[in-house]
Amino acid sequence: MTDESSYSSSEIRTIALAVIAGVFFGGVATGVAFPTLPLLDEKLVISAIMLSVILSANRIARLFVNTPAGTVIDRVGARKPMIFGLFTQALAPFGYIVGLYTPPAELGTVPLLGGVSLPGVVFVLSRLFWGIGSAFVFLGAFATITHVTTADNRGRWVGYMRGGQSLGFPTGLVVGGLLTDVASMEAAFLVAGGLALLAGIVATLVLPNVHAGAEGRSASLREVPSLLAGNPAVVLVGYGNFAVRFLWGGILLTTLARYAHDFGLELSALDAAGISGMVMGLGVLTSGSMTIATGRVSDLVSDRTLLTIPAFLSMGAGFLVIAYVPTIEALLGAIVLLGAGMGAAAPALLAIVGDLTPGDELGRMGGAYQVMGDIGLSLGPLVAIPAVDSWFGYRSTYILCAALVLSCLTIVSVPLLRNPEVSRTGVKAD
Repeated sequence: MTDESSYSSSEIRTIALAVIAGVFFGGVATGVAFPTLPLLDEKLVISAIMLSVILSANRIARLFVNTPAGTVIDRVGARKPMIFGLFTQALAPFGYIVGLYTPPAELGTVPLLGGVSLPGVVFVLSRLFWGIGSAFVFLGAFATITHVTTADNRGRWVGYMRGGQSLGFPTGLVVGGLLTDVASMEAAFLVAGGLALLAGIVATLVLPNVHAGAEGRSASLREVPSLLAGNPAVVLVGYGNFAVRFLWGGILLTTLARYAHDFGLELSALDAAGISGMVMGLGVLTSGSMTIATGRVSDLVSDRTLLTIPAFLSMGAGFLVIAYVPTIEALLGAIVLLGAGMGAAAPALLAIVGDLTPGDELGRMGGAYQVMGDIGLSLGPLVAIPAVDSWFGYRSTYILCAALVLSCLTIVSVPLLRNPEVSRTGVKAD
């Protein structure tokens, strides 16, 4: 593992701020485009299923690219792959503009998807580019931050990185919604692409090359189990990442608007969609703020795992409140509990991965960790709607969510607290 750093405090700060700028502007660019993407079925005259494919294409691409991207980073260093990822992400919004002006030619009918149009294919390809780029960006950012920091200050900078990533998306949502209403879809996409290009330019000017030269064959999605088998502690951390991503980005985001609608929740003139947007905005802001604060705190404690205990308890309490008290006041309180728990768990878990992983394996192990989170993000929306509509209902579904996140206490927190490799006794903050 990377216990010593040859970088001064000022160098770490400069490098970390460049990385944070990259993930922040990437998050803003994602958010700018997102308010317009759900409207594409009307704009391009495509089926709802095709629209779902467009919206999920980036996540699918990232799921398969995470581990190969990690291998590349371990072999050539983080600088070039991260810059490649930032500029590849920048292609996507410009691809959206091309898709808007592509002739609406029908390419045929595909089973389950229905009619497939040429503009739809352009958007799918653009989203795939975004997914590929985001894999390199996240893993490059993680490897760079981990390599230049030490166990004394890693939590702080990992927290800042994840906080920048978390806060970039809601910022982009606001900017994108305003641009689409005031100007046009094209203007929103153009700004998204410009911000992504700016992130790539900043990274090109500032980022150093770190930890190049690892040997070994390339890793793919099939190699994730064997990678994790070599480091059992990372398996536990990965399970925690899977659980919180599955519950937060999968179940909660997917069901919140329906929950507000079905229980008739009202707030001033806001309907279900407006309430869900406001509530999730509050949750994301809480999560991002807590991520920044918790990262620094994790450098002050003897074992970062200690922070996961209140984090999982907070998320569990939030789901139980939603399950048993379907009021707008309770929902607002619950989303603060959920956001705080998510924000506290994310930087602690990621910093633990960095503490446990040798420098020449950061890319591959970070990729394996990210795969587990992406599986949760992909699986959550698939089961969320059937769970609340057909299988269990809202109360039982959210109780099961609470049970899943609380299971992390016994599967993640307790075993890691007993693992001497994770303990940082005697470490003091930078």
